[in-house]
Amino acid sequence: MELRTLVKPVAALAVLVLLGGGCASEPEMPPRENPPAGGQLDYQLGGAYQPDVPVKIVVRDRSKIIDGRRYNICYLNALQTQPNSAEGGLDWWRKNHDDLLVKRNGEPAIDPEWQEGILDISTGEKRAKILEIQKKWIKDCKTSFFKGIEPDNLDSYQRSQGAFDLNATKEFMKAFVRYAHEQGLAVAQKNTAELGDAGKKEIGFDFAITEDCQVQNECGTYANAFGRDFFQIEYTEAGFNKSCADRGGKVSIIRRDRLVVPYGHEDYVYEVCPPTV
Repeated sequence: MELRTLVKPVAALAVLVLLGGGCASEPEMPPRENPPAGGQLDYQLGGAYQPDVPVKIVVRDRSKIIDGRRYNICYLNALQTQPNSAEGGLDWWRKNHDDLLVKRNGEPAIDPEWQEGILDISTGEKRAKILEIQKKWIKDCKTSFFKGIEPDNLDSYQRSQGAFDLNATKEFMKAFVRYAHEQGLAVAQKNTAELGDAGKKEIGFDFAITEDCQVQNECGTYANAFGRDFFQIEYTEAGFNKSCADRGGKVSIIRRDRLVVPYGHEDYVYEVCPPTV
């Protein structure tokens, strides 16, 4: 009797497994494509314009039209409000989702450099609400035929005045990256060298976009984590020249003006490393 009692459940379990009735597996992700490693980048957040012929990768705001002949990356301010945006600016968040902004003395905490509000990802509930809002924007990137997405301000925890920490950022970005991957979009880690290799291994970022990593002495961290799949923007002449001397021809390096204004503006700067001998 005991033998029969044991056999029946085992046999039933085998049938369940064969019929796919066992533990649910993760849904298969659609294919996604990384930007070409070492490909020349143009960073066009200040306004779209026709890039130089050798440019292979263009970063533009999510509200802009793609360049149909190149790999396009969709810029989205994931952890702060987005200036000059009808849907996503500080006034929009205050009107529609005021409870999702970090507050100090009843007023939104502001990034002093860019005058952007900080989104409050301090709890799981708030993270879920913010991502639900941003899912529409992520989908818009996909339907606009962008292939990658750049969620900005992963370092907002440093400006949140203690409202949340890097661990909260990790949790939010894990969900953000998972959803973007479900749409077939590759996702960039933007700056935040303090993530080390966790950006790729834990969160799931596919490549990195860095600003002034030479000046901050952080380029090696990104190279260790992403190999050639990182794209370097330097804003100073000294940082750019040193980067070209150290890594020119190995990874994608450009110099841009800090406001990334469009071609034709008096402050426009765009340089690439000279060819290596």
